[in-house]
Amino acid sequence: MRVPTSWLREYADLPADLSTAALADRLTMLDLKLEEIIEAGAGLSGPIVVGRVLSAEPEPQKNGKTINWCSVDVGPDHGVDGGPRGIVCGAHNFGPGDLVVVALPGSVLPGDFAIAARKTYGHVSDGMICSGAELGTAGDPDGIIVLPADSAEPGTDAVALLGLRDDVLDLEVNPDRAYALSMRGVARDAAIGFDVAFHDPADVTLPETEAASYPVVVEDPVACPVFVTRTVRGLDPTRPTPRWMVRRLELAGMRPISLAVDITNYVMLELGQPIHGYDASRLQGPIVVRRAAPGEKVTTLDDQVRDLSTEDLLITDDSGPIGLAGVMGGATTELGPDTTDVVIEAAHFDAPTIARTARLQRLSSEASRRFERGADPELPLRASQRVAELLVELGGAVADEGVTVVGRPPARKQITLASDLPERIAGLPIEAETAVVALEANGCAVELSDDLLTVVAPSWRPDLTDPYDVVEEVLRHVGYDQVPSVLPPAPAGRGLTPLQRRRRRVGQVMAGAGYVEVTTFPFAGPADFDRLGLAPDDVRRDQVLLENPLSAEEPGLTTTLMTGVLRALALNVGRGHDDVSIFETARVYLPEQDQPDAPIPGVDARPSDDEIAALDAALPAQPYHLAVAVTGRRERAGWWGEGRRATWGDAVEAFRTVAGSLHLELEVSSGDVGAPWHPGRTAVLSLDGTVVGHAGELHPRVCRAYGLPPRAVAGEIDLSALLAASPEIGPRPDFSTFPVAKEDVALVVDASVPSADVAAALVEGGGDLLESVRLFDVYTGDPVPDGSKSLAFALRLRAGDRTLTEAEAAQARDAAVARAAELTGAVQRA
Repeated sequence: MRVPTSWLREYADLPADLSTAALADRLTMLDLKLEEIIEAGAGLSGPIVVGRVLSAEPEPQKNGKTINWCSVDVGPDHGVDGGPRGIVCGAHNFGPGDLVVVALPGSVLPGDFAIAARKTYGHVSDGMICSGAELGTAGDPDGIIVLPADSAEPGTDAVALLGLRDDVLDLEVNPDRAYALSMRGVARDAAIGFDVAFHDPADVTLPETEAASYPVVVEDPVACPVFVTRTVRGLDPTRPTPRWMVRRLELAGMRPISLAVDITNYVMLELGQPIHGYDASRLQGPIVVRRAAPGEKVTTLDDQVRDLSTEDLLITDDSGPIGLAGVMGGATTELGPDTTDVVIEAAHFDAPTIARTARLQRLSSEASRRFERGADPELPLRASQRVAELLVELGGAVADEGVTVVGRPPARKQITLASDLPERIAGLPIEAETAVVALEANGCAVELSDDLLTVVAPSWRPDLTDPYDVVEEVLRHVGYDQVPSVLPPAPAGRGLTPLQRRRRRVGQVMAGAGYVEVTTFPFAGPADFDRLGLAPDDVRRDQVLLENPLSAEEPGLTTTLMTGVLRALALNVGRGHDDVSIFETARVYLPEQDQPDAPIPGVDARPSDDEIAALDAALPAQPYHLAVAVTGRRERAGWWGEGRRATWGDAVEAFRTVAGSLHLELEVSSGDVGAPWHPGRTAVLSLDGTVVGHAGELHPRVCRAYGLPPRAVAGEIDLSALLAASPEIGPRPDFSTFPVAKEDVALVVDASVPSADVAAALVEGGGDLLESVRLFDVYTGDPVPDGSKSLAFALRLRAGDRTLTEAEAAQARDAAVARAAELTGAVQRA
């Protein structure tokens, strides 16, 4: 909201010596944050005065251009020996007798444009007759500013007359403070901040009549509780908007259009109530407020044909839709250059309805910004009267006596709280009487009785709904800077929980393995699942949908980390990184069947245990997952070797390393699990017989969908399951001081037998003496038969109380090999 300080001072008796910076600081302390102080007219200096054109003689030039050689009276204090000045001007929208703005030699215009007497077109031009653009303001569309006759004497300071120099506060308005999107609201806060008188521009004399104006039918009184119409006739459409109004609109950031439209915009800025004017001659039948029907369209004032949703609230007549209620009017009834009779609309609309329409239509307007934040429902009648008065005063119109008022404003909210609540919340002494004064200054009706405050919020403050909102209003008046900064005593620390320690260990292990952690948004949509190649009935497409998603393309919470991790991988590859290894630990959100709705507990007390239990029951399952994604070389080339490209085994090993750090052993087997994995190149990861994740090479279609190089690898595992199964870390285990016995075996098995199954069989057969099993070689070819493979394992055997004899080590080795032969058909190579 842009607030010209000269306009603000009309409604608040601010001290004359108050600086703009001090005003901005005080408003910031009242929750109206300053974005910028705009010094309008700062580029103007020197003598810029009103002049009267005495003569203007056209002189054609050889280049085809015609200039005017003018004699201009600029007053006795600025003339040449008290007489007129001669000025050359190329514009033609003025003539003898007109009042114009003259920049005299020595003045400087915006853009550091210095004015001096100079010879041009055979004359010495002793100044410049100015257009609006040259002064940094709007002027006549044809060029030179022509002032109303007898509006000033020659020699009058034009900068002050036209309000060219002013300070403008650009304020950031919170979403719940619609009242601050008006001069009325900001002036009220300024008056409160400096304890000065406030003059309410909404204090107008309302018409005393029961006669109706233009007929109105409201079919949805919830979305439109109040609708007011007034009619004025005989408007002179040729009358220009007064320059003071044009200047104020410009400083507030709005473009002047025509007198009638400018007046509606001016009153909106002044009071905060959006107004719309209809050309009465273009209306057909009564105005009807209703929801849109399927398939309806409307052409709005920006000449866009808009397809309507049944959620949209419309203004219609017998011809159909003539506007989007609270957002933008329609082109069929707009005020034009020949409009003489105007129907004024001033209505109040439900904030969620207008916000939804503005979002669906992707159309944010000055009106919708105010309605969706909660405009004052008691303003429509007063605002319509203010517009009618200005049209009569400035446009020569006559207002009909009748007024149509449909509906009534919603009842004001009543709030009860303990009188000492502001003091207890703020931590500084606040007497009950001080709270009453503060609330009454903000427009509240307050009653103090038996240590209770009963507060009725003003109509322009729909955000005041509970006792703590009232406390905030009291603190705004007292001053947030008066609230002491008290650091609460920190409780004795207990350190990290076992679960927190395990989660941190996972991140440390992944970083130590050469992976970089990424954090992605937990949102996904159908397009993400399509890129992953998920089938239409895949359970991972069943999402928890958001009520208010950041993007319509990602309406729900993700069920797999692959959606975000692969986007991050593609982003890095697109930025020119060839070798990327990333991981993410985050929650996924898995909806359950027949999940109950979440209750909404009150804010006046701590939720009960039953309410907390009901909230927990309404939450979807939110397990932590760990995902990795790798492309390019896993080991770089150098003097130490040729390097190695990443394979599906790297993703498997990452998860095995994590599991090992949690004192767990993953079971790895091959399997075809579908999208997004490549058939035959995917590992199934299990823990105690339960599948907890998958890792492998991505399907070529998935790589193409994400723009990844071929044979990129990835994996995802249920980290919550690993953390839950991880044993508590107890005292340091006892380590055997006796030497290890090393035995290597080579086993020939069928090519389809997973090496993990063979290793598991060796562990089972080796018994307590077998300390570890490691696969160190896989061989196919002569002399291994076709369809078979040779697996070489390093067995490490150790006893805790003695050195193993050669016979004991051989016995344990043979037992392990025998069990492998029994379970997998393995045959030991000679």
